[in-house]
Amino acid sequence: MDRPGAVAQLRRAVSEFAQTQLTDRVTGWCVALSGGPDSLALTAVAAGLRPTTALIVDHGLQPESAVIAENARTQAISLGCVDAKVIRVEVGADGGPEAAARAARYSALAAHREGPVLLGHTLDDQAETVLLGLGRGSGARSIAGMRPFDSPWGRPLLAVRRDLTHAACAELGLTPWQDPHNADRRFTRARLRAEVLPLLEDVLGGGVAEALARTATALREDTELIDALAADALPAAAVEAGLDTRALSALGGPVRRRVIRSWLLSGGAIGLTDKQIRGVDALITAWRGQGGVAVGSTLQGQRLIAGRRDGVLKLRQETI
Repeated sequence: MDRPGAVAQLRRAVSEFAQTQLTDRVTGWCVALSGGPDSLALTAVAAGLRPTTALIVDHGLQPESAVIAENARTQAISLGCVDAKVIRVEVGADGGPEAAARAARYSALAAHREGPVLLGHTLDDQAETVLLGLGRGSGARSIAGMRPFDSPWGRPLLAVRRDLTHAACAELGLTPWQDPHNADRRFTRARLRAEVLPLLEDVLGGGVAEALARTATALREDTELIDALAADALPAAAVEAGLDTRALSALGGPVRRRVIRSWLLSGGAIGLTDKQIRGVDALITAWRGQGGVAVGSTLQGQRLIAGRRDGVLKLRQETI
């Protein structure tokens, strides 16, 4: 039997995503459309399955960004989208250009969406994300990569290789926009894509991207199980002023650290690293009267300090 064409394979991937990840109440969706091959192919398929609104974020980072965005809008309408919106944003500088553009993009998509937002991330993007997590040493959660559905963000193409979206565009006679940033070696992800992954594929004999994606899936399943165990354990450890260290010490290490993470996030912490969480964990497992652990905070001009006093973990604010 002949293998189905690229468009048919993408349509099956998106249909399976809709059946397994979304409820029957979701009758329409949005697609984040950059005009590149991944999001363009996804838009073409999604528009043929359910009422689709294309959301095009103009970051203003390219000289012709407005023209590129308008071209994407026109393509979206021609593909059968019920609506296509261009959203212009200003990109800040926090965290570097990649992180700042991503933050501006997700904020804009969240503000203008109606229903879930489909993103064109492929298996190749997942493999790159796993490598970034490994390099940063951020723990299993980072290496677990992206979820197929992390409301409101849907990623129906996570099991699809990038070359299939390119083939689908060719099959449909579409001309995608090629973002020059994707080939700019100044950006970490671009170098992973152009240098690191091809080298690993060559040295290890191929199949590396698929192996990294399988690793992400396995770690994500383990992480979700530990999250559930931690959610069950948190009420028994919670006291009015914080967390009871005696109750925490009775938990297994992975579950205890997950309880700590959840507690820190609920207290306003952001940008938590594995090193910070283990530092707070040491206030329980290696208590010697040491000082607290500083973490980032959602509060303007403030940081949070997690410390121990009278057998209780407590959070306090400190002016930066």
